[in-house]
Amino acid sequence: MGQLEDMAMFVRVVEAGSITKAAEQLNIAKSAVSRRLKDLEERLGNQLISRTTRHSKLTQAGEQYYQQVTNILSAVDAINEYTTDAPMRIEGTLKMTAPLSFGIMHLNDIIDEYAHQHPNLKFELDFSDRRIDLIEDGYELAIRIGALRDSSYQAKQLALIRCVICASPDYLARMGTPVTLADLEGHDFLQYSLTQTNNIELMDAQGKRHHRKIDAKIKATNGEFLVDLAVKGHGITFLPTFIAYKKLQLGELVPVLQQYQLPTLKAYAIYPKNRFLSQRCRYLIDFIAERFGDNPYWDSF
Repeated sequence: MGQLEDMAMFVRVVEAGSITKAAEQLNIAKSAVSRRLKDLEERLGNQLISRTTRHSKLTQAGEQYYQQVTNILSAVDAINEYTTDAPMRIEGTLKMTAPLSFGIMHLNDIIDEYAHQHPNLKFELDFSDRRIDLIEDGYELAIRIGALRDSSYQAKQLALIRCVICASPDYLARMGTPVTLADLEGHDFLQYSLTQTNNIELMDAQGKRHHRKIDAKIKATNGEFLVDLAVKGHGITFLPTFIAYKKLQLGELVPVLQQYQLPTLKAYAIYPKNRFLSQRCRYLIDFIAERFGDNPYWDSF
């Protein structure tokens, strides 16, 4: 193995958090990773990672070496891509993650078209709502919806995510259609349970914010499940339009309190900072942003 390969292996160990995880991501034996790391340290004459039976952490020399080699590897990747013929650039394996409902409902056609355009490209897609550490788990790219709190990531906005309060015509016929905020009293609510609040925030036409406390009849971690229960008449739900839009278009759900607006969220493509972003990722991010934009198709109901 050459020096660049050893550098890449070292970076993988650091970012994966352990030799074991790095070996899994590289699909090689743990002993081989340990041996190469030891050889690298002997060649440099410095210990890079302090290892015990339970823990490992970067030494001061290791921290300095990590900062330098990540810059070198990013520069090498950039040089390789920009000096390779364009048709050969979009290849390799693109490992990305996205929220479950958003991925299944809105990325299928995009990945289909992108895969047809670039037949040498492979995909590893993780659709789930769990919070994934891109670096530790070896992902190049993630789609996230909502506020971005981790400053170790770069982000590009893909789409505006609007939300809607809605219920089935049957439910509203039985329980009454709320016209004012006070009318919400006594209604059943279906709530996305990963929302860390029992309040619903709405903004009126004058920009004034209003908060209403709700007592959810049913909470669930999946928006499509809540949409289905709302269609079946179990209560009022408030969800992103990208989840509810088909039922709204069919009239199986009806928007209520349209004079108020729920907070608008944003969908982002995120990727690690200080890391060269491969052409396959850059092109896909632009491809998705072009398809969605600030007025995505799911808002037409």
